[in-house]
Amino acid sequence: MSHRPNLIQRVGRLFRRKPAMDKTAPKVAAATVPDMPNAIPTRAAKYQIGQVVRHRMFDFRGVIFDVDPVFANTDEWYDSIPEEVRPDKDQPYYHLFAENERTHYVAYVSEQNLTPDDSDAVVTHPDIATMFERTPVGYVLKAQQSN
Repeated sequence: MSHRPNLIQRVGRLFRRKPAMDKTAPKVAAATVPDMPNAIPTRAAKYQIGQVVRHRMFDFRGVIFDVDPVFANTDEWYDSIPEEVRPDKDQPYYHLFAENERTHYVAYVSEQNLTPDDSDAVVTHPDIATMFERTPVGYVLKAQQSN
């Protein structure tokens, strides 16, 4: 349980820093640092914290609570994905409060494997209530989380 305050603070910082999504901007915007020639190019995240998404190949959906601009998990985790379906590391990866028909869990998913979930169905993951409020426009960080 001690990880929650750090996670909540991290999400709050990300939420405050995140610029408004410009729907007219290109979906992929490469960014590199000239002084760091070995830096991995990153792309602007397509999805936002609080957005409900669905996995393209597996039957689960969830609410995004954190975004990594590029892969930031362990090599062991990455190598456990079969090569024929292994996503590139140089894309945003999303942390989800995920659910399927049987259970709730936290998922780490590449952008290429997500699609928006436009249903109005509630995501019932129990940790959502600690960070988000469900409003008519979707899941919004609670006021104390965005400070």
